[in-house]
Order: sequence, then C-alpha cells, then structure tokens
Amino acid sequence: MIGRIQEKKLLQSLIEEEEAQFVAVFGRRRIGKTYLVRESFNYNFTFQHTGVSNNSIRTNRQKQAQLDKFRESLAEAGYQTGKKLSSWNEAFNALKEVIKRSPEKKKVIFIDELSWMDTRGSEMVSALESFWNGWVSARKEKDVILIVCASATYWMVNNIVNAKGGLHNRLTGQIFLKPFTLKECEEYVVSKNIILNRHQILQCYMVMGGVPYYWSLLKKGKSLSQNIDDLFFSQSAPLKNEYDNLYKALFDRPEQYIKIIEALSSVNKGISRDEIIRITAIPGSGSLTRKLDELENCGFIRKYIPYGYKSRNCLYQLIDNFTLFYFKFLRGNPSDDNFWSTQSSSPRIKAWSGLAFERICLEHTAQIKAALGIAGVHTEVNAWQCSADPDKGVMGSQIDLLIARKDQIINVCEMKYSDTGYVVDSAFDSSLRRKISDFKIKTETKYSIHPVLVTTYAVGNSSYASNLQAVITADDLFS
Repeated sequence: MIGRIQEKKLLQSLIEEEEAQFVAVFGRRRIGKTYLVRESFNYNFTFQHTGVSNNSIRTNRQKQAQLDKFRESLAEAGYQTGKKLSSWNEAFNALKEVIKRSPEKKKVIFIDELSWMDTRGSEMVSALESFWNGWVSARKEKDVILIVCASATYWMVNNIVNAKGGLHNRLTGQIFLKPFTLKECEEYVVSKNIILNRHQILQCYMVMGGVPYYWSLLKKGKSLSQNIDDLFFSQSAPLKNEYDNLYKALFDRPEQYIKIIEALSSVNKGISRDEIIRITAIPGSGSLTRKLDELENCGFIRKYIPYGYKSRNCLYQLIDNFTLFYFKFLRGNPSDDNFWSTQSSSPRIKAWSGLAFERICLEHTAQIKAALGIAGVHTEVNAWQCSADPDKGVMGSQIDLLIARKDQIINVCEMKYSDTGYVVDSAFDSSLRRKISDFKIKTETKYSIHPVLVTTYAVGNSSYASNLQAVITADDLFS
C-alpha cells in the first residue's frame, strides 16, 4: 500500500484494544477509503456491507432497496433472516445474531457508504445509535470493532463525527483520508512500473490531483499526453462523465452545489459569499452556508480569511484540480480523441498550467515550510489582496501564498510554473516589490518580509535573483 502509514497503523491497532471500537473513515469519492480498510484487515470481516447508490432507485423504494441489500450481506455472512427486513431496527438485530454466532475473537464489522443507507424517513441513524449504545457497548465481551465509511464527507461529519444525538462522542477514532501528495503519487507510478519524470508527475497532478483511483487508470508504455487523451478525451474515456457522477454521488440534490462550483470556477481567486449569491441567485440563508460547508468538507473548495481581515471577510475558492480541469478543457468542448497530444504546448494550456501549479503549491504548504526550514515553527498560512489606493501609494495587489511566522517573519511566496529554469527578470522583481510595498502600507506590519520564489526548476543566473530570500523548486514539493 502506498502511503496511509498512520491510518493503516491506527486500524490494525484496533485488534489489540480491550474495549469495543467505533471508527469513522471519511473522505472524498475515489480517495481509497474502502481499499484502506480492506487492506488493513486483510479482507477478513465478520460482516461487511456497502450501501446502494440511491440515484438508480425510485424514491418510494429507497429504504426497502437498502434493507434488501443489507439482508443479502447478512446471508453472505452466514445468517438467513427468513423474511424481508422491514426496518433498520430489524436489520441491526439480525446483525447482532451474526456477531453472537461468530467464533472470531474480534468481530470486525465494516459498513461502507453508510450515508446512502440514510434514506428519507428511514430512521437508520437512530437504529445505529441503539445498536451501538444499547448493545455493542453493553456487551461484556467488548469484542466488536465497528468501522463506518462514506464518501459524503459532510454527512459523516454532521451525523457521526459531530453527532448531536445518541452518537455524540461515541467514536473511539476517526480517519479523514486525504488525497495523495506528489511524493505518494511518485511512489505509486514507480510501483506500477509507469515511467514518468517528476515534471510529468507534476503535470499529471495538475489534471487529477492526488485522487488514487484516477492515477490507477494510467497505462504504462504510454506518454503522459496519450494517457490524458485516453482518460478524458477519447470516445470511451473512463473519466469523461466523472464530473456529473462525482457530485451526484455525494449530494441527493446536486443542482445548487453545482451552481456554486460553477460560480467559483469562473474566477481564479477567492470570492465572497455575497458574490456567490449574486452569481448563483441562491438565497443567502443558512442553507447556502451549509452547502458551502459541505463543499469545503468534501475538499472541493477552501474557505480562508485574508491576512489582516475579520471572519466576515472570508473568501471561497475552488481548489479541486479535476473539477477545474473539467471546466477549462472538457465542458462544452467538441470531442477530439487527441486533444491533449496536439494542444499540450498551446498558450491556453500554458496559461492554465501556471494557475494549476499555484494550486499544487497551496496543497503542499507543509513541504514548502520544510524547505524553508520552518517545519517546527508555528505559522499561519494565508492569502492577501487589496484594491488600489492612490492616495496612499497602493497600486492594488494579490498574494496567493503568505506564511506568517511566530518568529516575526512573513514569507511572501510568488509561484511561477516553467518548463525550464525560470529567469528572474526586472518585471518579476518590480511586481514582487510592488506587492510587498502594498502589503506593508496596508497592514502596517512590523514583521520582516522575506520574498520567496516557488518554481519548477532552479532559477537561471540573474542579478535580480539575489533579492530573493529563498527559492523552492518542484523537487522540494516531492519531499
């Protein structure tokens, strides 16, 4: 297994615990949650079950369809109910029988896609509460390990992790599974004997992010461009419809979520809640706040407060690599089986690459801090922007990555993608000086400002490069 060292260690340690264990595993679709759990327990479970996607089930049959599928899983575990299940209380009572009949020292119960089982009016969560609080916890044997999993991160957070009712504080562990880092993606392609250099892995990450399933579809013996064409642009491309499937799998009514995503995709920087309301025409109610929180929990957007501002000035930015790639190159574009192979050097893709590289840097701030030698220093990673103010000599600036340190230094990071070594010229130097000047005037900071360049390769020789306090390269992002 690539990566997931601490997560696998946590799951395997459950076998040695003396008390019953209740663990939630969550994270976006295709991130490898199910694989992690199955590998950690060597595919040995007393009982395992996966909820059914409700997109293919008529609304008035969803509850019964889920119960029927649960009954099949009970039968696979060696227990026949003898009749149809009519409620989740009946379903979990049958699961009790499976556990009582099991000869295994530890009874490992794995329920995947739990959120799909929570259909309207099903009372599944209350039945789960009763099963855990009234039976598992009360067992003298203390031998049950219950692992629940779902891609609907917002549902898991609201109903299990931060539950307000009977499941409040009942979890003994939780795993929020994150995308692969660049280093883990490199380890993955090496393990599959796919030959890509680091620059190509960086380009692939721009398209797919760190979603393991997408990387699993790469074929050895093909160039990166050929692989991208096969995965996204060919007639039978397996990820051609991934965008629609992605949001439909997570949200029962995805229309307004998609509207928010579309609004955020139309700008490169973060925008305010009021701007989202104006663009989408979605009312500015608590429902919008919940949807924004859900999209953030699923890892599609980020919410941040620009340096020096209050929480009411928070901004929202679309950061999911695949979604941004979809809007830029897949949505509404005519079909072209060889699009990426023929256009990969075009100005359009080069411009997109610069923005995509900035997102990768934001996802790898831990690696940037390590390269700066401040991994152990308390920091606040942020962004900042201001409008022009001629009276104060402020020209208007945007800083996408700003690291404010406890040791009274602020690293202002400028991110530049290049196919070759980036040359620090007078235009770059002037632009960075202007941003730093605007920042000092508007924030009146007393901290020292250290300009940093984050780029793909080592910079070429230039007198202007000496004004930088540090240069971070793509190799550092792979640490």
